[in-house]
Amino acid sequence: MKVLYITNIPSPYKVDYYNELGKYCELTALFEAETSTERSEEWKKYRFETFEGIILKGKRVSVDTAFCPEIVKYLQKGRYDIVVLTVLASPTALLAVHTLRRRKIPYYYEGDGGFAKEASGIKATLKRYLISAAGKCFSSSNEFDRYCITYGAKPENLIRYPFTSVKKADCLTERLPDAEKQRRKQEFGITESCAVISVGQFIPRKGMDLLLECCKDLPEHVGVYIVGGTPPTEYLEICEKYRLQNVHFLDFMPKDRLMRLMTAMDLFALFTREDIWGLVINEAMAAGLPVISTDRCIAALELIPGRGTCENGKEDADAGMIVENENLGQMKEALLTLIQSPELREKLSENAICRIQSYTIETMAAEHDRIFQKLSAERRERRN
Repeated sequence: MKVLYITNIPSPYKVDYYNELGKYCELTALFEAETSTERSEEWKKYRFETFEGIILKGKRVSVDTAFCPEIVKYLQKGRYDIVVLTVLASPTALLAVHTLRRRKIPYYYEGDGGFAKEASGIKATLKRYLISAAGKCFSSSNEFDRYCITYGAKPENLIRYPFTSVKKADCLTERLPDAEKQRRKQEFGITESCAVISVGQFIPRKGMDLLLECCKDLPEHVGVYIVGGTPPTEYLEICEKYRLQNVHFLDFMPKDRLMRLMTAMDLFALFTREDIWGLVINEAMAAGLPVISTDRCIAALELIPGRGTCENGKEDADAGMIVENENLGQMKEALLTLIQSPELREKLSENAICRIQSYTIETMAAEHDRIFQKLSAERRERRN
């Protein structure tokens, strides 16, 4: 089966996913740009191993999109069995959809996530143009279902898939013994008996200021480790205002190093004001961490609540706590509840490990292959 993906940049998780999906099909991925101007050099260290990755030539129009007229030459009828678009409202995406519709080539839309908003204005019109014409919409969550429907998708055309950035090898299969966790704490120089970690860019949307506001009420034996680079003046002023001694700012680090650091921690907190997914939630759960996040983080809404039964037959119960966006009272209460209850942390940790087993790059690729095979079979039946 020949599959084409049209996307913006070769981000690490996309390349990992495409390399896995390429084991199932003859895969081509067209990228609008080489990388994002907001990302580090680490993002350029990708390898296209099992698929053909093509960086289109074009004029950059934003941090991670470009206008690439040459995309038209790749959109020939009969060239691919499956065409998937993952970009909305970029000039290249608009040109691609216009070409696909004019040449009567069916395509599907796939999105990581998004919150439905009032569907008016030019941007909304463009999104509706792209989404409404897609044969199916591959959606990561209930929240994104609503987003797609807002912009013209029919409920019966929504297909769920597990969205992730972690490989099976990244995921713990059981909690680390206490002695091993303590050894890893020593490896990273963590002296506090309870360690909280958060990861994200130091921008207002990520809500690191909210976490810092909560730190003034945490016990002295708790350390808070915030991975995101050099802290802005605002964060340092909060630390000085409350005389926070156990807050540690760490630079971004390679994923394998970050995953190991997470396994030394006791819980993960992300008080984001809005994340259309939030892959660090997946990564924290893969490291066996209980998660506290807000109701404006789609990964939290999708992954934290229990779902019944895991693939291994264990009960799939809650993997953490969801708090109201910008509600400092709820945030402090959730932190203190988990800090003061090792037994609850242990239970939530086990639940996180159970839940994340079905959210790996391998399961994501296998599920897409199943979907593609089903869609191709249905199209063959219609032709006959």
